[in-house]
Parts: sequence; structure tokens; C-alpha cells
Amino acid sequence: MPIEMPEQDPCHICQVVNGVDNTWTRVEERDLCLSLMSAEQFEIGQCVVVPRRHAGTLVDLTSDEGLEIMIAAQRLMRAFIKAYDPLGVLLFQNNGAYSGQRTPHFHLHVIPRQVGSDWGVGPPQLARLQNAGRIGPPEHVVLGSERLSRVSTTPEVLLQRAEHLRKFLA
Repeated sequence: MPIEMPEQDPCHICQVVNGVDNTWTRVEERDLCLSLMSAEQFEIGQCVVVPRRHAGTLVDLTSDEGLEIMIAAQRLMRAFIKAYDPLGVLLFQNNGAYSGQRTPHFHLHVIPRQVGSDWGVGPPQLARLQNAGRIGPPEHVVLGSERLSRVSTTPEVLLQRAEHLRKFLA
């Protein structure tokens, strides 16, 4: 029995990859994948790495796509360390609707963690971060419209952040 995927037609990430939707900013382009800065900035600089080809989950990726995605994530992590001096860098990826995947296109989150972030949805172990410099306890809540409005960023701000990050990808 296949993993149940979230329903979304058309696929939002495919729209971004194909240039139909410009709400996310391209940070780096590779042959098989893109590094994108999400319009929802729970952490400053938060990115995802996506395959150019539509692939729903990790098992749908080719070996070449998986390798290139990990190389791109590693490059982002190195750039985050130089650009933002984070407390840590979180990588995570959901497979299927019941794991929390909201878009039916594989995407690997690469997130520089900072003091006082607006992060909250994620693995339960993130709660321990309040003892590592976080201000206040993390909010483990479903994404609501108020919270999304707090973290939504303008295209101009995303472009500035992407340009800053690109300086450290060289």
C-alpha cells in the first residue's frame, strides 16, 4: 500500500521550479535540484532543497537526485554557518501526509537555528532547544493563519536574504 500523499493540484513546488510561482526565491541552481528560500521564514534564511523533477517522497528520487540534493544541503549548511553563525542547522524531510508533508513534492528543509526563533512545528526533540539559548518554549502547534502571517516574508526581503547567503556559497 503506497504512502498517502497530501492533495495539491497543481503541485506548489512544481509551480516554483517551473517559474509559474515566484513566492520562493532561488538561492542556487544545480542540474537536478534547486535550493529555494521559502516565503515562510520561521528562521531567517530557512531554505528547502527540491528536485527539479516531480518526485513525491525520498523513495521516488533517483540516486543521482539524492546525491545532488545532499551536496546542495551541505553547501547551504556551510553557507549558513558563515552567514548567520547559527546555534545549529536542522535538516528534516517528511514523507507522506501522516508525517506532516504538506506539499506532494520531495523537499529537504535546511534551517539555521537561532535564539528566539518562531519555530515550533517539527520533531519533538526541538523542545530541548529552549535550554540551548532559545527564548521561551517552542510552540508545537498546527500552523495557523496568525502564525503564518508572522513568518511570511516579502519577496524583497527574501531576495536580500538570498543575495546575502549566495555570497557564502562561493
